[in-house]
Amino acid sequence: MDSHHLTATAILHLIHDDYNPSSQIEAAKEIRRLTKTSHHCRRQFSSAIRPLVSMLCSQSPEANEAALLALLNLAVKDETNKIRIVEAGALQPIVSFLQSMDSNMQEHAVAAIVTLSASLVKKLAIGASGSIPFLIKILNHGSLHSKMDAIVALSNLSTEPDNLTIILQSNPVPYLVNILKTSKKSSKISERCISLLESLVEFEDARVSLTSEEGGVLAVVEILESGSHQSREHAVGTLLTMCQIDRCKYREPILQEGVIPGLLELTVQGTPKARINAHTLLRLLRESPYKRPELESETLENILSNIISQIDGEEQCGNAKKMLAEMVQVSMEQSLRHLQQRALVCTPSDLPITASCTSEVTLK
Repeated sequence: MDSHHLTATAILHLIHDDYNPSSQIEAAKEIRRLTKTSHHCRRQFSSAIRPLVSMLCSQSPEANEAALLALLNLAVKDETNKIRIVEAGALQPIVSFLQSMDSNMQEHAVAAIVTLSASLVKKLAIGASGSIPFLIKILNHGSLHSKMDAIVALSNLSTEPDNLTIILQSNPVPYLVNILKTSKKSSKISERCISLLESLVEFEDARVSLTSEEGGVLAVVEILESGSHQSREHAVGTLLTMCQIDRCKYREPILQEGVIPGLLELTVQGTPKARINAHTLLRLLRESPYKRPELESETLENILSNIISQIDGEEQCGNAKKMLAEMVQVSMEQSLRHLQQRALVCTPSDLPITASCTSEVTLK
């Protein structure tokens, strides 16, 4: 059969023909091809969604793959088709593919979840489907491409509080920290990770996990220093949330990672929100909640207090650097010692980022 010369009517006829599986597979492949770049075709073939979902339950791996890829392209940038795909029962077989030993099918399944999770109205259904624990496992064990798509899907789903609770139950923080450590700081995947982490640290379990994970707070500080503008905004938001919730508990772990220089820079060069949050966090870090008579500590706090009092929305970079130079001359307790240790350690090379990290995947 030369599917490239079939009319849309003929393709729809074949996709509904349950008695001819080979023709259904060819029709699914043609639907995938035609819907790759055409929104008109996505609307035209929306009636193929139910038979394609039925093909996901076939015993034929070829039928599974052809149908999944066709559904993926039908869903991209089409909210109505996303809703129809979920309501047709696609989530259960897609979740089963997330567990597949076939890495290609697993990648296709994650891509489908990414695209469906961009739906405005089906995030709760996707969260309740059982997909979230498997997405988090993929963060640890999946291919690089699957990991990147999984974090985007989790980020999309996390805008619903119920989904955020499910994400937290699967203890994602160690995996997020590992991605932050091994990915380019300015990459989109780092931006998605730190955004999700900012949401999670509203919960005590996530804060404990982050501070217990070796290099966890440091990974956030490094994003604050070297991430994209949005990543730096999320990083300072993460640390600020922790400090606002329990200043006594988190002030020292944050200071120990040498956060002050990055915060000072953000008050000058960050986004408007990052500037405000950096300024607020500096104030929270300025004075210890405990009585500490040591001269070093008092000197540090006096200098920090002086710096904060001089910084305003119009502060120039040169002045900030001058104040920073003054501060660096003073012993910064454990923070300075840790900065010196960091300077002596070779950091791992950043991994290349090759996958799409938009809210929906690249068309297949």
